[in-house]
Amino acid sequence: MKVLFKNGYVVDAVNEKVEQKDIYVEDGIIRAVGKGLTVPASARRVDLRGRYVTPGLFNCHVHITSNPDPRAPRPKNIAEATIRGINNLQLHLSSGVTYVRDVGSADFIDLELRDAVADGRLQGPDMQTSGKCICMTGGHGWATGRQADGPDECRKAAREMLRAGADWIKVMATGGVMTKGVEPGSEQLSIPEMTAIVEEAHKKNVRVCTHAQGNRGIKNALAAGIDCIEHGIYMDDEIIETMLKQGSWLVPTLCAPHFINKYGLAGGIPEYVVKKNEKVIDTHFASFQKAVKAGVKFACGTDAGTPYNPHNGTPWELILMVKAGLTPFAALRAATLSSAQLLAVDQSLGTIEVGKKAHLAVFAKDPTADIENVLDCRMTIKNGEIVYKK
Repeated sequence: MKVLFKNGYVVDAVNEKVEQKDIYVEDGIIRAVGKGLTVPASARRVDLRGRYVTPGLFNCHVHITSNPDPRAPRPKNIAEATIRGINNLQLHLSSGVTYVRDVGSADFIDLELRDAVADGRLQGPDMQTSGKCICMTGGHGWATGRQADGPDECRKAAREMLRAGADWIKVMATGGVMTKGVEPGSEQLSIPEMTAIVEEAHKKNVRVCTHAQGNRGIKNALAAGIDCIEHGIYMDDEIIETMLKQGSWLVPTLCAPHFINKYGLAGGIPEYVVKKNEKVIDTHFASFQKAVKAGVKFACGTDAGTPYNPHNGTPWELILMVKAGLTPFAALRAATLSSAQLLAVDQSLGTIEVGKKAHLAVFAKDPTADIENVLDCRMTIKNGEIVYKK
């Protein structure tokens, strides 16, 4: 398949440029980018009409089978949860997202969806998955996770996730906002438990990410050698220094507390969630600002599926990043190249360059002039094919 996407403005978040260019794609790969391209007469022409093209966006923290409506009943069975996951994949596409990392779904549904997308049975963003999160008995995420206690049991749980085919292992280093009866600042899995998990994952070149909100729990996770911190609410100078030294990543998920705070009790969010969120939201925002200023590597993820945090809401994470002090270019870079680097797919994705896959998002107006323009996605292109059009 040969396609020329013409009359668009290419947004280069790495070099901080916006230039009118055409993009020629052959068999899903970008073959040329520039003006006045010479392409085969047989190539299909798609007129972008002066719209703005970025690489396809990434969301590195989603729960693909979760419903962001807190008033909705839980799925009655696996089939119902799977259908919800399929619908959520379509929502991600509609917001310009062409790659997601699922960090915890029940019954290994995320792995099945990943494989169905990869072999063409299902349309959706490309996926990396983690299967069930590993948590302590009664800990954060226990209802859908794999509960494990002690290093040996945690090692076995990691091996189970690896046997299932997980791309990442997700662990729970601390309590969280969403689970009743646990506190975000409390430590949960211990250093020896997480170390056992990391050892098993790294043997197979699989990386480990962790829900880590409390200060001591984040330090424990880093001491265990975990690769990526999710949320990172209570971060201090020692944590930041360690992350810089170890090359650890941060996925801040600013959207999660933002939407809980916005809709609150009036939106049907449980009181215990609202109260815990009120305690952490300002610290969460400040910790992200501090980490960015220090040079910690970070990527884009929303925690899609938490209350009122929709699966087409990835653009809001960019908006919140800009509110935290990033430039629009920097926010776009976080949602494209930086996220591709976190997921180790930057050789084929994350920028609009010759030789890379044609995963593209098309916006009506320039997102570098006003980051809120990312809310108006007009077209999503995956492997050179239009998979969403408004």
